[in-house]
Amino acid sequence: MKEGIHPKYQDCSVSCACGYAFKTRSTKPVIKLEICSNCHPFFTGKQKLIDTAGRVEKFQRRFAKTEGKTVVKTKVVKTTAPKKKAAGKILTTTPKKTRPASKKDNPATGK
Repeated sequence: MKEGIHPKYQDCSVSCACGYAFKTRSTKPVIKLEICSNCHPFFTGKQKLIDTAGRVEKFQRRFAKTEGKTVVKTKVVKTTAPKKKAAGKILTTTPKKTRPASKKDNPATGK
């Protein structure tokens, strides 16, 4: 490694807003945290589920019905009556009107 280009790696004290503190190593001598693993709701188990429209309760009711087993829904096959053919209609079209040829359309001049 090159000399003089790397920052100094030193002992560091880390402190959280909740009061928890520990020592580690870093390039900074002091690190202050707003939230740590001791006070974060996800890690402490005190996390509140913010539920909109009762999704969690709905899932828990469905899960309780199945007793944890996987339920596979069966497909419902719809039967349809065969389509009737149209009664022999003859479609006629009128010939398209052609526009007069212009100088741009003349392949001989190429313009």
